[in-house]
Amino acid sequence: MLLNKYIDHTILKPTTTLDNIRQLCMEAVEYDFAAVCIPPPFVKLAKTFVGNTNTKVATVTGFPFGYSAIEAKVAETVLAIIDEADELDMVANLLAIRNGDWEYLEKEIATIMPIIRNKGKVIKVIIESGILLEEEIIRCCGLYTKYQVDFVKTSTGYAEKGATVAAVKLMRANLPANIQIKASGGIRTFEFAKELIDAGATRLGCSGSVELMKASV
Repeated sequence: MLLNKYIDHTILKPTTTLDNIRQLCMEAVEYDFAAVCIPPPFVKLAKTFVGNTNTKVATVTGFPFGYSAIEAKVAETVLAIIDEADELDMVANLLAIRNGDWEYLEKEIATIMPIIRNKGKVIKVIIESGILLEEEIIRCCGLYTKYQVDFVKTSTGYAEKGATVAAVKLMRANLPANIQIKASGGIRTFEFAKELIDAGATRLGCSGSVELMKASV
């Protein structure tokens, strides 16, 4: 299996350094990963490091808890686009999900999507599946299908539970074929990565991507 094109090579630690970003981007280009996923302040720099290669630059908004105001997420989205991010991984408002405030969640995605589409960017909505009930995951799939997001993503990697095969299968069963799934959080072995792909994931958010590639040979 050619694992590299599934991988968003990721570093999102608050202690990330310029050297970390440089190394991440160099590795991503070397292995031809789908994207690097980095903190917003490093987007401009990462764009220079990946240059005109196939590797995209992704960043996060509303990260990691999702409860920033819609206006704040709009501002983060606009700034990321100005900095030329290709893809945006937005954390849905998890408080709203857990409290059943679907009206707020609809307002949030309805506000963000025109900005994304107007600029031709890719959006991955993070729902933190590891802390949700099955019915909440299913309802999220329905909502984000309505707004035709590009990906629904399992996890930030900051919750107590990351990606699971069961969650990916549940999402795949409740999303149309044109909406992809990104699995992230705790993907440390080739075997687990393959299980997630077999379940329906088309992207994997990994910090140990190079080790996964070596294990896949």
